[in-house]
Parts: sequence; C-alpha cells; structure tokens
Amino acid sequence: MTAGQQRAWDRHWSELGDSVDALPEGPLDAAAWFGRRAPLVLEIGSGMGETTARLAAADPEVDHLAVEVYKPGLAQLLLRAEHLELSNLRLLRGDAVVLLREHVVPGSLAGVRIFFPDPWPKKRHHKRRLVQQGTVELIASRLAPGGYLHLATDWENYAEQMMAVCSAVPELRNRYADQPGGWAPRPDWRPVTKFESRAHEEGRGIHDLLFERR
Repeated sequence: MTAGQQRAWDRHWSELGDSVDALPEGPLDAAAWFGRRAPLVLEIGSGMGETTARLAAADPEVDHLAVEVYKPGLAQLLLRAEHLELSNLRLLRGDAVVLLREHVVPGSLAGVRIFFPDPWPKKRHHKRRLVQQGTVELIASRLAPGGYLHLATDWENYAEQMMAVCSAVPELRNRYADQPGGWAPRPDWRPVTKFESRAHEEGRGIHDLLFERR
C-alpha cells in the first residue's frame, strides 16, 4: 500500500471495515453497523473504489456495502470515503460468496452490483469466473422482491455467459428483455474507470445487464 493508503487504513478500518472471516456467526447486523435502517446495496469486487465511492455519495439514503479481497483497493476506497465524508459506506475484505451464504439474510438486499469482474479470459479458467449458476442463484435468494442485480463486463464471451446464467434463474427477470440482445443501456451515472477506458482503447465493447427479483 502507499503511505496515504496505509494512513487511511489505520484511521478508518476499525470503524468502517471488517473481514468476512472475522464476522460473528449468523446474519450481519447492518442496521447496527450503519447506525440506521436503510436499503442495503452490496457491491462485489469494488476494486480501487472509484465507482463505489461516487455512487455512495450520490445516493445518501441507501447504505452501500463493498466486499473486496485486494487490501490496497479497500484502503484507497477508505481514502475516497474520507474525502467525500461518506457515512453510508462500509467495507468487507474476503469472499463474497461466503458473505452471501453465511451472513446475508434471504430477501434483505435492495441490490447487488458486479462491475467488471475478473474475466479469466482463457477458456480453461472460465470455471474461476464469479458469475456462475450457483452464485447467481445465491444472489437472487438474497435480493428483496424488486431488488436488482446489475452486471457489467468488457469481455463479450463473459457477457454472453452472464446473460445465459441470469436468464436461467427463474427468480430473476431481465428488465431489458425487449431490447436487442437483452442488454441494458450503459448508465450515465456510472463513472468511467481506467479499466473501462482501457477496454474502449483496446476495442472491447461494454455490456450491461440488469435483472430484478420477481
């Protein structure tokens, strides 16, 4: 980590962050952690936190929970949260599937975002991709009725896999099923990160998918 990231970690992690492995058994008490009851959105794989922080700042009535394994990314997100004076953001380090399975109550999430997950582009590594049938079924079970699952990727074959997997989960409905390919329009509120900019430079299109819990 950079010196600035380390300082942010030292100042804020004990209050705003925790490890998935260190959580007590049973459901996460989000109301106690945030100090209020509000809709809860989970972001899986927040990276360096640019999108996460800006979306939390733009939607103060919603609580935002980011789960990420990369410590410098979480530290950078703490820096951003400090700069924006965010009170509606909490961070978890660890496995999102463990979090969902062991610590999130069914029907409790207003939304789940997975933006530009690791594409594992080689075919023999596709089994390592996050968006698989079992994971999407687990996410769907944790969404409240009307809650959303928003996915984005710059790898076309991963986008096709996402579409096939999400469409096969009966609890989910594609909000843009009537659009060509079922793809959602790119939301203008999502910041263009360096990864998305690089994808454009390398000629890869961006695919958004937006499903909701029936």
